[in-house]
Amino acid sequence: MSSKTVEPVSETPVNYLNASFGLRSWLLTIDHKRIALLYLVTITLFFFVGGVFALLIRLELLTPRGDLFTAETYNKLFTMHGLIMIFFFLIPAVPAVLGNFLVPLMIGARDLAFPRINLLSYYIYAVGGTFTMYSVVAGGVDTGWTFYTPYSSTYSNTHVTAMVIGIFITGFSSILTGLNFIVTIHKMRAPGLTWFRLPLFLWSIYATSIIMILGTPSVAMALALVAMERLLHIGIFDPRLGGDPLLFQHLFWFYSHPAVYIMILPGMGIVSEIVPCFSRKRIFGYSFVAFSSLAIAVLGFLVWGHHMFVAGQSIYAGIIFSALSFLVAIPSAVKVFNWTATLYKGSVSFATPMLYALGFIGLFTIGGLTGLVLATLGLDIHVHDTYFVIAHFHYIMVGGMVMAYLGGIHFWWPKITGRLYPDSWGRLAAAIIFIGFNLTFFPQFIVGYLGMPRRYHVYPPEFQVLNVFSTAGASILGVGYLLPLLYLFWSLKYGAKSPANPWDATGLEWMAPSPPPTQNFPVTPLVAWEAYEYEKREVPVA
Repeated sequence: MSSKTVEPVSETPVNYLNASFGLRSWLLTIDHKRIALLYLVTITLFFFVGGVFALLIRLELLTPRGDLFTAETYNKLFTMHGLIMIFFFLIPAVPAVLGNFLVPLMIGARDLAFPRINLLSYYIYAVGGTFTMYSVVAGGVDTGWTFYTPYSSTYSNTHVTAMVIGIFITGFSSILTGLNFIVTIHKMRAPGLTWFRLPLFLWSIYATSIIMILGTPSVAMALALVAMERLLHIGIFDPRLGGDPLLFQHLFWFYSHPAVYIMILPGMGIVSEIVPCFSRKRIFGYSFVAFSSLAIAVLGFLVWGHHMFVAGQSIYAGIIFSALSFLVAIPSAVKVFNWTATLYKGSVSFATPMLYALGFIGLFTIGGLTGLVLATLGLDIHVHDTYFVIAHFHYIMVGGMVMAYLGGIHFWWPKITGRLYPDSWGRLAAAIIFIGFNLTFFPQFIVGYLGMPRRYHVYPPEFQVLNVFSTAGASILGVGYLLPLLYLFWSLKYGAKSPANPWDATGLEWMAPSPPPTQNFPVTPLVAWEAYEYEKREVPVA
């Protein structure tokens, strides 16, 4: 038991949503909950911009001939789709929105350790996004989201510099957010909230923050060097100037593979909260799930070379990176096993958040198993740069992270807004997304294995049927993503008022009113129970 004292909050609790409706009060707020909502609005806008590019890509691929866009325009479409979705949605979504909102509530604190730095992080993200959107409006970028040199640093005549500057600036937002989370979790936990009483969502946020702080400088330096080579013609990556293009790949992937875990680890934390709640059971193997998050964070920095099996690196290095890539799958498998064991003989209820969590488990498992295919030297050479890679990546990121993100939004929406959404519509949207996703991306495993390369807008006619399936699935998936936007927005005005704990869940955040007051708790709570004590609680009414 901690020796910290219980401190009362000095002011009368005020609903953070209704404290002030002035725009200035929102733009200058240091309340972590309001900053989370600022992120939510901005990130949602980026998601739909990136989604429009995806829709245009699928429309082009509906027919074998490049009859909608030129090759140059198509290059810009898939580049802008990847850059916006990865750097401005997938990486920041869960930490910036749900992490910002929940970390102080889950540890019984009034705010994050550095509230002003938290607001600064948002504005850094917004400034970086502004540079990105400028490059879009000015004509786009055609390098691919990986910015491979020397094309990006020397030959491309698109707006690479503006895009690189935008992503470079946004990296500081990730670093500051990660620092804020680590200090907050270390120093501001409520009395009695020991490390092994922490919600597993916080373990995942903590591991993610480590990756943010250690990995982001690597990609920032790589992109800064790209800009320097473009502007100053310094020989860094261009062989004609004495540079080494493989140096960029090492710097880029040293961050960008751990970045996969920046995207997926918080989603795993969300699933670790939802599955026990709707199974009415304590999470199976709490300590294994917690330490597996840290193991993923550490091992993720050791596997970047599996992206370079065909780039000319040593065969011995390839063997080592292949073995390490298999090793990093183990802590992810531990999580899947423990979630499954938690479901076993549980009193499972299929509310909307649970459907998203179950969808995550299934789709992430497929994505993980196909990742082992890509970690195998012989198989990777066959399917490298084909649609098999596209399908694998999207099963992890869209089938995994986006499903978990939507599950988390639905799980904590009553806490965030104080309003309930129509659960029947939520379950319908979850089903449509699951069906649309599989129809979109599963055919890409097949067409990729058969040899269709990625990043081409013209392909052999025998691949058309599978591409038609993918385009039809993308249309269904788009409808599924629009539905939550509509009914969640509807619930803000017409939804029934939510009690403090509509799911009868454990955790300090559910002890605060819905929505929480400005400083979260009238007094600092005292924790005297273990995490996920669901066996002592009744089954909630569906």
